[in-house]
Amino acid sequence: MAAMSSVDAVLLTAHLVATVAMVGLIWFVQVVHYPLFTAVGREQFVAYEDAHRRLTAYVVGPFMAVEGVTALWIAAAPPTGVSRLAAFVGLLLLAVIHASTVFLQVPMHMALSEGFDAASARRLVRTNWIRTVGWSARGLLAAGMTMSALR
Repeated sequence: MAAMSSVDAVLLTAHLVATVAMVGLIWFVQVVHYPLFTAVGREQFVAYEDAHRRLTAYVVGPFMAVEGVTALWIAAAPPTGVSRLAAFVGLLLLAVIHASTVFLQVPMHMALSEGFDAASARRLVRTNWIRTVGWSARGLLAAGMTMSALR
């Protein structure tokens, strides 16, 4: 078997770091941050939600960009030792995560930006499990692809 190239090593490392960062972030959001929305208070909630959306973008944006670019690259040209199936499954999981973000979480955040609604907050926590499970699976997959390429 051929040794992993330095480009493949950088690609897989960047992918793994970005994905694992998102795994940690999404679990924090799921278990701590979103459930605490109910404790903000109605008077301060609109300002809080606005700050949440704006500040969260600064943290997750770079990781999501690196993860997306590297996932596409890995799927288009899997590094030596990485199966095309694993690369495709990783890309499919990312598509599900992004579809959930666009079609479920973003609209709920937009609704919450008008004012606190307990039902919307509960739905946000409930539907965010799609992303939490998806990113957790991606984290395992990214680790597996990296380990496979190292063999």
